[in-house]
Amino acid sequence: MHPAFSVIFLTTLIGVGQGLYLALNTVQVYSVFKVLPVQDSAHFYALGSLIVLLFLGAGLAASFFHLGRPERAWRSAACWRTSWLSREIIVLPAFMGSVAAWGMIHYTGWSPHLFTFGNGAEVDLSQLLGVIASLLSFTLFLVTGMIYACIKQLQEWATPLTVINYTLFGLASGFLLAAAFAAWKSPGLVEFYGGWAIFTTLVAFLTRTASLMRNARIKYKSTLESAIGIRHARIEQKAQGAMAGSFNTREYFHGATQGKFKFVKWLFLVLVFPVPLLLASIGIGTQSTALLLAAFLIQYLGLIAERWFFFAQANHPQNLYYQTV
Repeated sequence: MHPAFSVIFLTTLIGVGQGLYLALNTVQVYSVFKVLPVQDSAHFYALGSLIVLLFLGAGLAASFFHLGRPERAWRSAACWRTSWLSREIIVLPAFMGSVAAWGMIHYTGWSPHLFTFGNGAEVDLSQLLGVIASLLSFTLFLVTGMIYACIKQLQEWATPLTVINYTLFGLASGFLLAAAFAAWKSPGLVEFYGGWAIFTTLVAFLTRTASLMRNARIKYKSTLESAIGIRHARIEQKAQGAMAGSFNTREYFHGATQGKFKFVKWLFLVLVFPVPLLLASIGIGTQSTALLLAAFLIQYLGLIAERWFFFAQANHPQNLYYQTV
């Protein structure tokens, strides 16, 4: 498939925002049960939620660049019963709205008490809204991943690993950014966030490697023989049936050389995993905001390359008819 950079930025940016929000809300939930110290609402949660909204808003803005008629974008939510894309269009604004409300509650300090657990732990409005936003965040991971995992004819995508990798990459990048944010605003949380960032990055390495190995061994259901209905030991295509390019040749194949394709694969494997892990390990020990931020930025650049590779690796069956120009 031809990777659209608007979709690449959409999926990676909202993934960071989702992961960062989950990191922020995790601390609030832990503080209810006195596992972690209570943080200053206005300077930690409110500012953190603003950063989350900036990433989500940037991703949403990027999505409009691959629309033929952006003014009709709202119509794409009409098929929510059958379309994962429609569900994403509904869940993303709902998640953004809940994060905005959660951040505003922390900024204003207005959060009425709701109920108390048996162990004495009190629950207020911000904590309840935080849990709702967390559920929406995980739902957004699911629907975004399923947009691609549900396409059975693209065998590289049609696997649960697609949803799992989308989720883990979002968590890894979000918690890594949270570690840099904590080094700036709340140094006591650096080890907590950094530890989770390293853990999710390592798990993401295992699952992404598993998907690469799976895709390298795929036996395609469609072949040139099955496409044209001729069983022969050797079939060679001489022409694509047209003398010029078309929508099919532009949008269903990345057009990169095999050398560039392999280079991008190794590039994202290096930038997403070993380099940020090394920088994060040093940054956690020194509580260096600069090192942790550098680790996040390098990993995010790697995620852009990873997402390009993810889209480019999908081999659409229609390419059987357009192998030779």
